[in-house]
Amino acid sequence: MDPKQDIGDAVFAENTDEEKKLVRKIDLFLMPTIWVLYLFSYMDRTNIGNAKAAGMNADIGLSSTQYFLAVVVFQVGYVIAEVPSNMILSRTRPSRYIPLLMVLWGSVAALMSLVKTPAQLLGMRFLLGVMEAGFSPAILFIISTWYRRHEQSKRFMIFLSAGILSGAFGGIVAGAITDSIDGAHGIAGWRWLFIVEGVATVGAALVAPFFLLDYPATTKRLTPRQREIAIARLQADGITSSGEHGETAEVSHWNAFVHAVSNWRLWLLCAGYMTIIGCYSLSYFNPTLVKGLGYSGAEAQYMTVPLYVVAFAIAVPTCILADRIPSYRPILALIVLVLGALFCALSAGIYAYIPRYVFLCFINSAIWTANPLALSYASTCMGPLAPETRAISLAVVNGMGNLAQIYGSYLFPDGDAPKYIKGFGTYAGLLVFGAGVYGAAFVLFRRSPFKARM
Repeated sequence: MDPKQDIGDAVFAENTDEEKKLVRKIDLFLMPTIWVLYLFSYMDRTNIGNAKAAGMNADIGLSSTQYFLAVVVFQVGYVIAEVPSNMILSRTRPSRYIPLLMVLWGSVAALMSLVKTPAQLLGMRFLLGVMEAGFSPAILFIISTWYRRHEQSKRFMIFLSAGILSGAFGGIVAGAITDSIDGAHGIAGWRWLFIVEGVATVGAALVAPFFLLDYPATTKRLTPRQREIAIARLQADGITSSGEHGETAEVSHWNAFVHAVSNWRLWLLCAGYMTIIGCYSLSYFNPTLVKGLGYSGAEAQYMTVPLYVVAFAIAVPTCILADRIPSYRPILALIVLVLGALFCALSAGIYAYIPRYVFLCFINSAIWTANPLALSYASTCMGPLAPETRAISLAVVNGMGNLAQIYGSYLFPDGDAPKYIKGFGTYAGLLVFGAGVYGAAFVLFRRSPFKARM
């Protein structure tokens, strides 16, 4: 691409002080805000694992099968609502729509503290999935509409690092509750966990509108000149932007949906992403797996923390490298997935406490590192698509990935403890398949890339 683009009466040139100042301003508004919001999002969806380790199962009579269903119904609600939510997002203000979603799911998360039967828990988990479904695909779309191709891996990593660290933070919070306020006012510790994290989510939602950006052509937090540069930066990479030249009015909801789902490239990306997110179910079982290694009580909660700290330490430099060689993101994903498969295979055959714990650290690292690589690759490949078509495509990728967690949730039943051969063996196979998909995409998309109209 030519690094210079006409913007009004001026010319956009790459890497100028003006552009760097703009990117810093975008980062200052967007990245800390979406990081904090995703921290709450991920804690609210995965704290059921901490609640289980803290005694929820015994209190409400939840069986192993019912726990798996509680994990699954969240994903069902999530998948149903993702695409419609992103359709709405592409034609509304993210700074208002996303906080509204947060208030809704935070309220549901807090109300989960009232459940007394497995059926009530299943119903609340489904509702939580519906309410939270729009958040992650909304953030994926927003990043794709603000950042250039060589900038996205680091930003996706910053976004997803909140999920990594929420696993660590969630373990600390759960451990603190187990140690301190369990039984306070006659309320069990696992119920306090839902109350504290749900109320905190609603509180964060009330602050979010003051920091979230809308779209480059419509945001009120940039000057007119900065909006021009923001749009031109994207045009330099062939990325379309919502609100630009009436773009949102050009394609109907139905046509945008058809353009998205009739594109074979989308389904190849879905297949690869499903292998990664199918293994994300491990997050729901980390407290149980660690407990099975000989830890108990608050110690079991705290020992989940290093799993996420190691993942963070590995994922960040890998994504920085990916932005320096953006064309080779799928190759990096391939390498990471193969390594993850290797550690899963080792976990299926070695049961000693210390090696198993180390393997868990690196399996989590592979999954969490592959995720931002896959998302940034999908986002940049889809850059030429119309904004709503891209929004729908990203929601489909994210939704199909979450759908994969349905089968992933059944791979670690209590009856397989402590070896969990079926779970780790299946994960190994999935990750190898995913590596093959990204290798194929690397070759095929160079020959036949995404185009503006399919």
